[in-house]
Amino acid sequence: MNIIVCIKQVPKKDLILRINDSQTWIRDQDLSFEINESDTYALEEALRLKEKHGGEVVVCSMGASRVRQAIKEALAKGANRAIHLQDDAFEGMDAFNTARCIAYALKDEKFDLILTGLQSDDYGFAQTGVILAELLGLPHATIVMEIQAQPDGTLKVKRELESGWFQWVQLPLPALLTIQSGMNQPRFATLRGIMEAKKKPVREIALNDLPWPKEELVNKQQIRKIYFPEKTKRTEIIEGAPKEAAARLVEKLKNEARVI
Repeated sequence: MNIIVCIKQVPKKDLILRINDSQTWIRDQDLSFEINESDTYALEEALRLKEKHGGEVVVCSMGASRVRQAIKEALAKGANRAIHLQDDAFEGMDAFNTARCIAYALKDEKFDLILTGLQSDDYGFAQTGVILAELLGLPHATIVMEIQAQPDGTLKVKRELESGWFQWVQLPLPALLTIQSGMNQPRFATLRGIMEAKKKPVREIALNDLPWPKEELVNKQQIRKIYFPEKTKRTEIIEGAPKEAAARLVEKLKNEARVI
């Protein structure tokens, strides 16, 4: 089974983030980055499917040269090769243009399955995977918690729904699945894997290699402003004897909060 895994490099979650001067995104200078959380589960699932059914795992990512570190990590964990859409101009692309560029990068790949994370830890739109599936004309399922390859060449997958409900669906191959965090236990890269990753091929695609002029890649979705929530409520501490404090509390709940 030949599997493509789309991964994204995002800022680490435990960092102190600051809004940039234009208030359109965070300041990304001097930040540390990591592979998007749900993408690590997608990669692990792909590696397990390869170990069970054979084939290869190809990771695909896009962004500036720093993204190569995420690609190296995926290769060290067991991916066979990688595709890197490498250009600073890829930073900040919306989900539609991201999916469009990835679809072009995969047009000559012979794959049975594409796995993506459910959503990115930075934007959190959960759009790129399903848009990519539509652009490639693939059946797809989202929020996948379990994958079972069937003898007839189809996939049976378990989807997470609301309120603790789950749904089993069956899809023909090739297909695309977006993976929920927590479906497995991602592995660590071994020393041997890290050494072998240095020899694995990485195909680079620059912005100028795409079949469209740069002017066509205009975001359909834009972030107008990022800001901290404004404090609109205040905390008042009622002091005094219990009976007196209780009476004042009732008065405020009745006349100010109007909840009784």
